[in-house]
Amino acid sequence: MSHFMAANLAITADAHELWSLWTTKEGFESWWGPEQFRADVHVIEARTGGALEYDMVADTPEAIAAMEGMNAPTVQPCRGTFDVFEPQNRLVLTQVVDFFPGIAPYDSTIAVAFFPLEGGRVRMVVTLSQMHDAVTTVMQQKGFTSQLAKLARRFASEEGSNDFGFGDERSA
Repeated sequence: MSHFMAANLAITADAHELWSLWTTKEGFESWWGPEQFRADVHVIEARTGGALEYDMVADTPEAIAAMEGMNAPTVQPCRGTFDVFEPQNRLVLTQVVDFFPGIAPYDSTIAVAFFPLEGGRVRMVVTLSQMHDAVTTVMQQKGFTSQLAKLARRFASEEGSNDFGFGDERSA
């Protein structure tokens, strides 16, 4: 049985703009990564089979100190492929996880679906595959929750809040 985490984000945003945050260099760099980290994109080929290559960079003195305290790099190269690419509807990004010492490289997927709602809102459902162990999966969930908070703040408006949260899904 595979374990997945799904995040729902109902956000007031233009669907094209929200899509571009996943599929353009400027968009991706504007929100990707947990608080105190940033993504420096080197390659983004927004199409089915297209590559995504970026560095995840500790971006504050606190993040740098935390990474150094764990003997972890402050800059981590990341790479993946857009396996599904249906504009303003759905995408699946498969990333290679090859940066844990002593752990064989493996693929991790991020599936994103976009659903139009009334009032100019879009519901974005993000499903993450589990990492190699429970501790790392919890770290992944915390990091992605932080990342989604950055995205929600970007679209925050006086008319209302942007709500999101994680839930567990199990798939056979």
